[in-house]
Amino acid sequence: MNYGLAGESIVCFGGEDWWYHHPHSKNHILKRLAKQNRVLFVNSLTLGLPSVSNPDFFLKIRRKFKSHLRWLKRAPEGLVVMTPFIFPLFSSPIIRRLNLFLLILQLRLAMFLCRMRNPILWVCIPSAADVAEHLDAKLMVYQVSDKYDANEDSALSRQVIRDLDERLKRKADVVLYSGRKLFEESNLSKGCFLEQAVDFDHFATPAPRAAEDIASIPRPVLCYFGAIDYVIDTPLIEEVARRRPDWNWVFIGLRSNLVQIQLPNVHFLGPKPYSDLPSYVRQADVFVLPWRQDNVFVSYGSAIKIREYLATGKPVVIAPLYEYLNTPGVRIYRRVDDFIDHVEDALHHDSPADRQLRQKQVRDCTWDVRALQVGALFRSLLMGSTVEQAISASQLTAATETVVS
Repeated sequence: MNYGLAGESIVCFGGEDWWYHHPHSKNHILKRLAKQNRVLFVNSLTLGLPSVSNPDFFLKIRRKFKSHLRWLKRAPEGLVVMTPFIFPLFSSPIIRRLNLFLLILQLRLAMFLCRMRNPILWVCIPSAADVAEHLDAKLMVYQVSDKYDANEDSALSRQVIRDLDERLKRKADVVLYSGRKLFEESNLSKGCFLEQAVDFDHFATPAPRAAEDIASIPRPVLCYFGAIDYVIDTPLIEEVARRRPDWNWVFIGLRSNLVQIQLPNVHFLGPKPYSDLPSYVRQADVFVLPWRQDNVFVSYGSAIKIREYLATGKPVVIAPLYEYLNTPGVRIYRRVDDFIDHVEDALHHDSPADRQLRQKQVRDCTWDVRALQVGALFRSLLMGSTVEQAISASQLTAATETVVS
């Protein structure tokens, strides 16, 4: 498929690690653009390590070390992934200058090896602000995916994060907001809404059989996949699990040491390859998003997994995430009793019409569509169009327009 952009070099500073995180929006789009362009994905530079007292401190060090062992490696999707060696400390001016030197050295070497020059620079994390100004980019795009200064997972001061974020917004030719709440609160004339999408067929097509480790778990199964960390509402899960011992919770993904639940009907199956998720989807009766409601960072989340849940057609019960408050077919809870009532209703009264309604919400919102839009946006900007003209040509939503849920 032609995504409208060819023969370009794209360097992306991701906000996650390509090797072990559930794919984010830029992962899905870049693997499509990589079919006709050279793409270098730089694994997260982090926003600084959590404090040593954080239960996940050594877990994160170990994961990052494994990525460092790969340094520069071609991914199966056709792009090249790099994990640069830096010191994860951004509050010290001396360390930041040293990191800048190390990053420029490694990136120029990687770009030489990948035969890249004058790239399109796609920045998705504030900590890339320093190096972004030194790569001779022909176009700079800043994607804002989270409320970065509300991130509890970083020991870096909020003011430093805000300063880096503002620098990138000033420097960028266009700013993409991948969260509805983030976009609606923005005031940039060069901003636009890059709505999340889904691999519809991947999740809508039933797998021939369930994976062995989930097939052995008695139904009904309440299923969640993705990061299992401080966003998870552990007290809610524990209370529901005790009150409904016949319901089995299944969590698929990387689990933080912060989440410690020892109950017989709560199962942690670990991370699974993206390609294998349909064999787990098959066994789920209800998909859930038990996220904390008292967390500012969480409230700005756009959770691609909700669209993946919807694509299956199965019932979806979630915390009141702003992104999906007005999405038909989604059951939203605010208290434990609400959660139980919604799951009960889903298990006993969900209909084929409900299934079709949910799938209808995301059937035409695929990553192929988003990749076409991004390709058109980049191409228009490279041809000299104004930001307003480029956004219009890409059929994305401009900052001056009204976003309708």
